[in-house]
Amino acid sequence: MHVFLYEWITGGGLIREPGQLPASLLREGSAMATALAADFAKIPGCRVSLLRDVRLDTLTFPGCEVVDVQSASEWREEFERLAAAADWSLAVAPEFDRILERTTQHIIDAGGRSLNASREFITLASHKQRTAERLRAAGVAAPHGVILPEGETKLPADFAYPAVLKPADGAGSQDMYLVASHRDEPPSYAWERRLEEFKPGRSASVAAICGDAGPIMLPACSQRLSDDGRMTYLGGALIVEPALAERASLLAERALTAMPPARGFVGVDLILGASAHGEDDAVIEINPRVTTSYVGLRQAIDQNLAQLLIKVVNGESVEITLRNPNIEFGADGATWVNRR
Repeated sequence: MHVFLYEWITGGGLIREPGQLPASLLREGSAMATALAADFAKIPGCRVSLLRDVRLDTLTFPGCEVVDVQSASEWREEFERLAAAADWSLAVAPEFDRILERTTQHIIDAGGRSLNASREFITLASHKQRTAERLRAAGVAAPHGVILPEGETKLPADFAYPAVLKPADGAGSQDMYLVASHRDEPPSYAWERRLEEFKPGRSASVAAICGDAGPIMLPACSQRLSDDGRMTYLGGALIVEPALAERASLLAERALTAMPPARGFVGVDLILGASAHGEDDAVIEINPRVTTSYVGLRQAIDQNLAQLLIKVVNGESVEITLRNPNIEFGADGATWVNRR
């Protein structure tokens, strides 16, 4: 079996852009690419190929075929060659500017078989306003929000504050702001943004592997976010409280049920509120791709997550068993055990 693993920022997605690559996206992208490559390489008989931006020659993927690219034309040629040759291709890319949608379509157009979600799912989940409207229409709790047109610098006075302002198609906590009132003046932004009500509580996420038989829910995780009003993602840990973990998983599963059929890795970001019965819980967004929690989850369960992905997409039944619930992880891919 041959797998083409393409991570956008490490794989030449910004090969046209001179200078240094964006630090936060590079940190998380490198972490996911390294973990996924290692897991695919562990599958018996699996050959793994990746593209690598030539500026990242110190980034290594042991046991994998690495193809360095140094121009846009070289990137396109090698991407299409590997996508066409591989048995399966997996793209890890951000949602903004339709990068993930276009990348997965590029795999299909090249004659490849994608392990990613369908275009319909990616298109909907990539737009946070439309996702929230879909969830709320299905009776799944999600924050109320409005869209601010591109370039709009004034916040509406008739909205309930505090609120969160973020790109309508953002990823990786980019350009997010906690705003206290309509008098705040966050930096202008060239694309549309969503202003949504702030939901207090514990930030959490639930990843799932999806196939025709439905989602396989992975252990729920808490999220660590910066407290500087920018809500930068710092990492997370498995939720060890059984009742809280069950609340998160059930809400995430309800959210996925309200969406178009999913395939591959997806992640659901949540807020778990103060009520023990879950009345204050809400779905914040749905990520139609592998999320950074992969780096911790792969250490916490007994099974190889990359191998599970292929089995689930192929319609095979799988079982997940927890090896260590005390795993914590950072956005840079570091993992450690909390002895509590």
